[in-house]
Amino acid sequence: MRRLIHIPIIHSSADLGSLSTLVQARYAKICGKTSWSQREDVVKALWTAIEADLDALRLDAKKTRIYQDGLPICGFEEKIARELAKAGSSNHQLLLGFLDRGAFLMGTEDPQLLMEEYEMQKRRLAEKTGKNRVPAEREMDSDRGLKARDSFIARRIEATLQEGETGLLFLGALHRLDALRSTDIRVETLGDTLHKAVRRPRS
Repeated sequence: MRRLIHIPIIHSSADLGSLSTLVQARYAKICGKTSWSQREDVVKALWTAIEADLDALRLDAKKTRIYQDGLPICGFEEKIARELAKAGSSNHQLLLGFLDRGAFLMGTEDPQLLMEEYEMQKRRLAEKTGKNRVPAEREMDSDRGLKARDSFIARRIEATLQEGETGLLFLGALHRLDALRSTDIRVETLGDTLHKAVRRPRS
């Protein structure tokens, strides 16, 4: 059996990289200047909960593959993860804990699609932060780009997750897993998986 645990995530400023300044400006415009630090506290608490939930599952790291949204197939995935962890990303600090125990870190996304998404989001954020309204076609392009990324991620998991392994998929809230539903991979969500594990009687 191939098993995939979907872990819905929210990105912190460390994860956003060069987009962080634009995202914070947009967030402050909508929610107020002090709202971003409050959001960061919430995100940090979320990652503490995710780490506790994953620890409770007692997964065999050596039979675990990690898939991370935003991580391109490039040959230096671990270097990227370590740099982001050093910058303060709770997400990537958690990944490194699994890697140190023998898990496999997988390049997850198409670099070209990621670059296109980055440029598109940079334009959208600049327009939203300014006085101009975001054109409808830009919103449609963003939706198409996200769908293309989701489709690629699904194909990547289907091609690389092996029989008897568990995949951990760290995926932002806007992404969808529809393309994986038609595969033989059993897809679960972290909270549901933990609930079942807690309720399962011990043998």
